[in-house]
Amino acid sequence: MNKQKRIAAIHDISGFGKCSLTVALPILSAAGIEVCPVPTAVLSSHTGDLDGFTYRDLTDDMPGFKKQWKQLGLSFEALYSGFLGSYEQISIVSDFFDTFKTENTLVMVDPVMADSGELYRTITPQMAEGMVNLCGKADLIVPNFTEAAFLLGEKYREGPYTRDYVENLLRRLSGLGPRQVVITGVWFSPDLLGAAGYNRNTDAVSYAFSQKIRGRYYGTGDIFASALLSGLLNGMELDIAMQTAVDFTAGCIRRTREAGTDPRYGVHFEAGLLKFMHELGITE
Repeated sequence: MNKQKRIAAIHDISGFGKCSLTVALPILSAAGIEVCPVPTAVLSSHTGDLDGFTYRDLTDDMPGFKKQWKQLGLSFEALYSGFLGSYEQISIVSDFFDTFKTENTLVMVDPVMADSGELYRTITPQMAEGMVNLCGKADLIVPNFTEAAFLLGEKYREGPYTRDYVENLLRRLSGLGPRQVVITGVWFSPDLLGAAGYNRNTDAVSYAFSQKIRGRYYGTGDIFASALLSGLLNGMELDIAMQTAVDFTAGCIRRTREAGTDPRYGVHFEAGLLKFMHELGITE
């Protein structure tokens, strides 16, 4: 049996509303990967259209994770960051990358900070500016179009998009530092929704689509990114990992719609994990 791969997942954790660590942990674990969480904040629920949530910033606790893990001599096949709880955490995560990254480590940054043209309620403009530097240390970034606009310092543009616009955006985002970029929320026509990926080493652009399902479903960005990383760490090329992640995410949304679940509460990803494992080639 091959050595189990290990990643550090630097995200918040919400008690209710499936997102961030509560989806990253089970998805990556189902993919056969050991997940070591570094919580950036603890919330009673996610912040999207759910009022009255509690929020505890864990900035002061994070350096202790790095200190002990370094003393233990831990190594990681991937470092995966998402939602950050304060501006100070950007430099802490950057230092975490510097400490644990090797030539065999994939650094993936999901710059979770905005959607639909606006920053999330707990994200400041200063944090958005600082995220540019963190993305510069990544091998792969996974923004949506709003986050891409903030990273590039330009106005958010609504779809439908053109291939020229998307591919120009991918290349400019790669110019910030990462050799691979995946943008989510790509659509050219009303019926299909998906992602676009770019590999600077080959200058290749690829697309992955699924049938669009109407509505806004929370946590799907975290599900897509975690599924994408699962595919990459199981040996998939970027284009195949993207399509696998798009199909898995679309299946989660479809089950949620069919069940009539409030989309604010997160999507039904659990029932799709077995099929996802089979697609990754994971067997007993």
